[in-house]
Amino acid sequence: MATKLELNHVLLNRVAMSRGKPSIKSAVTLPPQKLLTRCEQKRIAELFGELAWDASYAYKAERSRD
Repeated sequence: MATKLELNHVLLNRVAMSRGKPSIKSAVTLPPQKLLTRCEQKRIAELFGELAWDASYAYKAERSRD
Protein backbone atom coordinates (compact mmCIF):
# COMPACT_ATOMS: atom_id res chain seq x y z
CA MET A 1 0.00 0.00 0.00
CA ALA A 2 1.52 3.28 -1.06
CA THR A 3 1.30 6.18 1.38
CA LYS A 4 2.70 9.66 1.09
CA LEU A 5 4.43 10.92 4.21
CA GLU A 6 6.58 13.93 4.80
CA LEU A 7 9.59 12.53 6.62
CA ASN A 8 12.60 14.16 8.16
CA HIS A 9 15.35 12.27 6.33
CA VAL A 10 18.14 13.60 8.54
CA LEU A 11 16.34 12.27 11.62
CA LEU A 12 15.58 8.93 9.97
CA ASN A 13 19.21 8.53 8.89
CA ARG A 14 20.36 9.22 12.44
CA VAL A 15 17.88 6.68 13.84
CA ALA A 16 18.93 4.07 11.30
CA MET A 17 22.63 4.56 11.94
CA SER A 18 22.22 4.62 15.73
CA ARG A 19 20.52 1.22 15.53
CA GLY A 20 23.23 -0.18 13.30
CA LYS A 21 20.83 -0.51 10.39
CA PRO A 22 21.94 1.42 7.32
CA SER A 23 18.50 1.78 5.73
CA ILE A 24 15.74 4.29 6.32
CA LYS A 25 13.22 1.50 5.79
CA SER A 26 14.44 -0.21 8.97
CA ALA A 27 14.07 3.05 10.92
CA VAL A 28 10.45 3.31 9.76
CA THR A 29 9.34 -0.32 10.09
CA LEU A 30 11.08 -1.35 13.30
CA PRO A 31 9.12 0.87 15.77
CA PRO A 32 5.68 -0.43 14.68
CA GLN A 33 6.97 -4.00 14.86
CA LYS A 34 8.28 -3.44 18.40
CA LEU A 35 5.02 -1.78 19.45
CA LEU A 36 3.02 -4.72 18.12
CA THR A 37 5.26 -7.20 19.94
CA ARG A 38 4.84 -5.31 23.23
CA CYS A 39 1.05 -5.18 22.82
CA GLU A 40 0.92 -8.91 22.14
CA GLN A 41 3.13 -9.65 25.15
CA LYS A 42 0.94 -7.48 27.36
CA ARG A 43 -2.18 -9.34 26.21
CA ILE A 44 -0.55 -12.70 26.91
CA ALA A 45 0.47 -11.52 30.39
CA GLU A 46 -3.12 -10.42 31.06
CA LEU A 47 -4.32 -13.95 30.33
CA PHE A 48 -2.39 -15.41 33.27
CA GLY A 49 -4.88 -16.35 35.92
CA GLU A 50 -7.83 -16.16 33.51
CA LEU A 51 -7.38 -19.49 31.76
CA ALA A 52 -8.89 -22.56 33.34
CA TRP A 53 -6.41 -25.26 34.29
CA ASP A 54 -7.39 -28.87 33.65
CA ALA A 55 -5.97 -30.80 36.61
CA SER A 56 -6.57 -34.13 34.87
CA TYR A 57 -4.33 -33.25 31.93
CA ALA A 58 -1.20 -35.45 31.97
CA TYR A 59 1.41 -33.27 30.30
CA LYS A 60 4.17 -35.81 30.88
CA ALA A 61 2.22 -38.43 28.93
CA GLU A 62 2.27 -36.11 25.91
CA ARG A 63 6.08 -36.10 25.94
CA SER A 64 6.47 -39.74 24.98
CA ARG A 65 8.03 -40.34 21.59
CA ASP A 66 6.44 -43.72 20.94
